[in-house]
Amino acid sequence: MSLGSLDISRALHEPGSSMEQHEIKREGDKPPGVRLGLLILWVSVFVGGAPAASDYGNCDVSGERGSVKLATLVPGALSVRATLPAPGWWNGDSPDTIKDGFEYCMAANMAYRAGLDRVIVVNRSFAQVIAGQAKGFDIALSEITITEERKKVLNFTEPYFNSDQGILVKAGTHVDKDNIKKMRLAAEQATTTLQYIMDNIKPIEHPKVFASVAPMYAALAAGQVDAVLYDTPNVLARAKESNGMFKVVGRYDMGERWGAVVNKDSPNLAIFNKLIEDFKKDGTLERLTNRYLTPNLGMDPAKLPVFTP
Repeated sequence: MSLGSLDISRALHEPGSSMEQHEIKREGDKPPGVRLGLLILWVSVFVGGAPAASDYGNCDVSGERGSVKLATLVPGALSVRATLPAPGWWNGDSPDTIKDGFEYCMAANMAYRAGLDRVIVVNRSFAQVIAGQAKGFDIALSEITITEERKKVLNFTEPYFNSDQGILVKAGTHVDKDNIKKMRLAAEQATTTLQYIMDNIKPIEHPKVFASVAPMYAALAAGQVDAVLYDTPNVLARAKESNGMFKVVGRYDMGERWGAVVNKDSPNLAIFNKLIEDFKKDGTLERLTNRYLTPNLGMDPAKLPVFTP
């Protein structure tokens, strides 16, 4: 029962209330059935007509609500595909627990400016998304690198972040551009990192490939691999929350840019592009970076040593 209906119910039954007095004064005007029907109608309009409250988690939203229109799968909501875990980008362990983070709050601002009331976080495999096979979401915000090959099956938005690949190891592990070739490296399936390892680093042992991020970190902790190569902001965040177990020792500058993804049949690409360009101009992306990324990374990624293959 809503708060409005509780208040009304209390008013109806409180002795001496203004509503009860009103009923007494008009006792002889209308038959009881008519009075009851009018009362039910009035209550239903008062309670049922109230708009549903918007829910953007812990995000601060800005701009003009309803300034753009999006055609979404779920009326009143923006369905967004994420890659978890991704601290700083999506803060939470499961779709139901996420209430903020750079990409979550980016989506919340998109929803707000499109006049939508909430964000729905959905799970789809990374490999399915970049193959253009995944449905059930309006947009994917999953730290996805824009490539010409992926453009053949996906529509990318304008880029919203520049990134490179960090090297995550157990604390105390020495790594340089030469001995990394002898290490057991880990990469996520279907990523640009895996291709970069094969084409440029050329390790002696074939890298171990994982379907998602969490098992990579678990393998590193268990000593099954020597180093994880993944997006620098993500491995910095993972190192910061590891209580000293992990450290990021360097990065490969691949000149990567991240874009959001919509399927080829989506009617929303132009609107998403406009929103991202507006976020760049009005400082939204900078504010999200300062609030969610800088504190979670523990250091400036630009200060990491740059490795050359």
